Amino acid sequence: MAIYSLRVVSFIFVVLAFVPAAAHFFTMFNKMKLDGPNYLAAQRAYDGWSLFAIVVLGHCSLRPPWRSCSTERVHLSAWLLSPFSASAPHNWTLTYPINQATRNWTVLPENWELLRRQWEYSHAIAAGLNALALLVLFLSALRAAVR
Repeated sequence: MAIYSLRVVSFIFVVLAFVPAAAHFFTMFNKMKLDGPNYLAAQRAYDGWSLFAIVVLGHCSLRPPWRSCSTERVHLSAWLLSPFSASAPHNWTLTYPINQATRNWTVLPENWELLRRQWEYSHAIAAGLNALALLVLFLSALRAAVR
């Protein structure tokens, strides 16, 4: 029962992290066409989204009941945490510095187009990492259900 509960909570956390990442990815193509003032206006849609970091921290704090886990389940849990957890350092090294340079997209520095491209691509990478984590979690649950 503990493994089932852990899996359900993991699904909730990973899906909650995937939703904003996917939104960034699917809006990226249209936002890359915007001029500076319109891009700044579009970025206001993301105000407050940093609160989604809570789900990453929550998921990373989950600990499976190791004594009741088979070695295979432990390995699947570790594999899942790898792409999902990678989104946090990815954010701090690629996205956060750009947010600082643009004051969370309230100002346009001279190199704003380069920063925009890097910011959008960093979110696309995060979406890929979150999608991979969701896929791994789904395959893990599917494999457990088949047994």
